[in-house]
Amino acid sequence: MNFSKSLYRVIGAQITPGSMQKLTIAVLMPCLLFLFSCGDKNAQKNAMFAQGPGTYKVVTLQPRTVTLSTDYPASIQGLQNIEIRPKVDGYVEKIFVDEGSLVKKGQLLFKINAPQYEQDVRTAQAGIKTAEADVNTATLQVNKVKPLVEKDIISHYELESAQLTLQTKEAALAQAKAALENARINLGYTTILSPVDGVIGSLPYKLGSLVSATTAEPLTTVYNTANVYAYFAMNEKQLLDFTRDSTSNTSFKSKLNNIPLVTLVLSDGTIYDYKGKVETVNGLINTTTGSANFRAGFANPKGLLRSGSSASVRIPKTVKDAIIVPQNVTYELQDKRFVFAVDNQNKVKNVAITVMENTPGQFYIVTGGLKSGDRIIAEGANNIKDGTEIKPVEVNAGSVYKDLK
Repeated sequence: MNFSKSLYRVIGAQITPGSMQKLTIAVLMPCLLFLFSCGDKNAQKNAMFAQGPGTYKVVTLQPRTVTLSTDYPASIQGLQNIEIRPKVDGYVEKIFVDEGSLVKKGQLLFKINAPQYEQDVRTAQAGIKTAEADVNTATLQVNKVKPLVEKDIISHYELESAQLTLQTKEAALAQAKAALENARINLGYTTILSPVDGVIGSLPYKLGSLVSATTAEPLTTVYNTANVYAYFAMNEKQLLDFTRDSTSNTSFKSKLNNIPLVTLVLSDGTIYDYKGKVETVNGLINTTTGSANFRAGFANPKGLLRSGSSASVRIPKTVKDAIIVPQNVTYELQDKRFVFAVDNQNKVKNVAITVMENTPGQFYIVTGGLKSGDRIIAEGANNIKDGTEIKPVEVNAGSVYKDLK
């Protein structure tokens, strides 16, 4: 009441008592609200202290053995890609296979119409008969002269001359037989057989097409895919990591033999049924691409793999005594990766870590920042300030790494 009167005197006598009451309420309300808000903040602060440190799951890091897998794009090639080309001139008379057909070694593929080679055979056969007649005649001459020489009726020169004539006729007969064999070989070239088991490629020439030994495009290509090669490349850094071995002085060939069996990932993402083996490495690095070519061999008994198809070669690598953290407990900030570590006083510290580029699925292999025996928060958490005290709950490492292969 005294406050109201004082306020009345200051403002002036023109204000009525009712108006003074309203003015007093307007002045006092903000003050009351301020006092209430201060009280709420103090209550919240007291509640936080009453709750105590937050509870988080933590896991103690221990060295583990893990297998990493690196995929390399690869192209598939058959064991043999044999171009079928004509060796004689002629017209394609018959085609006994179709594109994509499976063929066996010795199976008939094409028949080329070349009547001139049949004529060559007949001519050679006639030449043999002529040569045989000449040989018989020369033989009779030798037999006729020989007794006369023995009786000194004629000179020995006549016998030698007859014998030389016989040798000439025999040589002509041998030449005629060779001509017949050559004509038969050429005639045989008109029938084309498959040199290996395999798959028929495209057939660019149809019935009636004129072909010759100088034709640019082959009649077809037979792909021997009983075994296939997967060609892939490693860059120079990967090749150095592959060849460097600080623990032994084994040869490169021995290191190659020690590579475990590799897996082939097909273009649809499925895994090929049969494992393969890395067999060779090109000794020259391509200066254009900076990579070296590798070759892995795979069995193909079902004929599933075809030449020219694409796939990926997956090479496993075992890492021993590795420190592994789940990816979902890390976070990235300014191109650095961090985890929430917990010290002996149960206080949180944000620790920067370095990890391997090639990581096993949902985990990181730590190369720096953590060591065996360190504890980290084992569940996704919001940013926690350094020094924040928590209540740790130790979890079984088996449950954390259950998806690790």
